[in-house]
Amino acid sequence: MLEFDPLDEYPIHQVALPMRYVASSDRNVYDRCIYQGVDHEADAYFITGMGVYPNLGVTDAYATVRRGDKQWAIRTSGARPDDKMSQQIGPYRIEVIVPFRELRLICDADAHGIGFDLVYRSEYGPIAEPQHIRRQGDRILLDASRFAGVGTWEGELRVDGDTVRVTPDRYTATRDRSWGIRPVGEAEPPGRPNDFTGMWWCWIPLRFDDFALHVILEEDRDGLRNTNFAVRVFPESSGRSPEQLGWPLPEIRYQSGTRNPVGASIELTNRDGKKSTLEIEPLIGISLNVGCGYGADPDWTHGVWKGDGWVEGSQYDYKDPAVTGRAAFSLWDHVARVTFEGHEGYGIFEHGCIGAHAPSGFADLMSVAR
Repeated sequence: MLEFDPLDEYPIHQVALPMRYVASSDRNVYDRCIYQGVDHEADAYFITGMGVYPNLGVTDAYATVRRGDKQWAIRTSGARPDDKMSQQIGPYRIEVIVPFRELRLICDADAHGIGFDLVYRSEYGPIAEPQHIRRQGDRILLDASRFAGVGTWEGELRVDGDTVRVTPDRYTATRDRSWGIRPVGEAEPPGRPNDFTGMWWCWIPLRFDDFALHVILEEDRDGLRNTNFAVRVFPESSGRSPEQLGWPLPEIRYQSGTRNPVGASIELTNRDGKKSTLEIEPLIGISLNVGCGYGADPDWTHGVWKGDGWVEGSQYDYKDPAVTGRAAFSLWDHVARVTFEGHEGYGIFEHGCIGAHAPSGFADLMSVAR
């Protein structure tokens, strides 16, 4: 017999199922969010997020803070709640005050190293990203809808016994929410092996005083671009439509002997053919497979069943070869100070170049910049 959910009282159904269920039986169905606390002083930079994995029966959340070479992380996990409107797991919760415009994030895991009470505010609506579809062999690996957002943070951040005052003039906020299908939970039996051919990726939400930019680029090992997105958006109160910015031409500069970006220039072009250069200065970064549960994070990954009420804290040191070694094969989220057409802004420069990428001069997985 079907089981029903209180949400079934509302006319919001999209498939012929109660709201308790999702339309796909794929184990990799997910719905999650990520938030970055972009500290202009690059002193207390944080990333946090929450995910729901309906067909695994799991909800989890994490938060991580980097200060200098030290990084703290907490993770919490448990059973997916019966109340689908509840975004709470263990000591972590998200309150939606005004959709897209104002949210409150609370974490009471101070005993494990991190706590906060933060309010996200945005004068922008959701920035719609292109549908993201990737296959591995003949199987769908990723099929996701996503929106991004930019704004400011206000509140307090507590890390390792110290309290940081979070103010809108110091902290830019970036975020995304995505849902669909992507690899989550425990590793599946692989079946016939598929060769990894490389990944080159940029995800760049940026906030300026009077506008925001968002750029997404993805290319294969030969530089063939399969995702191209560049847009300037304006506060909703302006009534202005988004402005598309063409086919971005990136130049990323790497530290010699690594693939760590030390700067980037991206040429953007508006409909009238005017070219403008976005200059990006990375200030401090967090590797997403260190404490955040993305990629091949050996400590914890999203959607893994750890038991109900599980909470864990960890500390990392970016001088530790065990940390830098795994971080070399991950996406990084860098706090970025940027300039565009005479305006200064801040945001996230998310970048990863893993495996071969001919335009960057990387011939294989182990190639580095000269």
